[in-house]
Amino acid sequence: MAASNRVRIGGGEWRSRLLDFPDVPGLRPTPDRVRQTLFNWLGQDMHGRRCLDLFAGTGVMGFEALSRGAHEVVLVEKASAAVKAMQQNQRLLKLNRRAYCNKMPCSFSRPTPNPLM
Repeated sequence: MAASNRVRIGGGEWRSRLLDFPDVPGLRPTPDRVRQTLFNWLGQDMHGRRCLDLFAGTGVMGFEALSRGAHEVVLVEKASAAVKAMQQNQRLLKLNRRAYCNKMPCSFSRPTPNPLM
C-alpha cells in the first residue's frame, strides 16, 4: 500500500495521529470538519459506546470514536484494499479486541425489474 494517502484523527487519545489508506476508486475520507460536527452532536465523550461504521472506507470515523473512548467499533467495507489498510491501522493503534474490520460479503445493487409487475 502506498503511504501517499493519509487521514488525521481529530480528537481523543490519538488526536493528530495520521493513518494511511490506499487508492481505491470512490474512496473519499470524511473531512475533518464533518467528523468534528458529528462528534459535537453525539457528544465528545464516547466512553462505553459500541459503534457500527458501515461503508467505513478509511475507517477514520470508527477509529476516531475509539480515540474518544468508545468501547468497540465494527467497521464494514466492500473494498479489500481498504479493509486491509484498516486492519493495519488497527494493529498500529493496538486495538486487538476493540475494532473489528470486516469485508462486506455482498454488493448493493439496484434490483432487476420484475416483468410481472
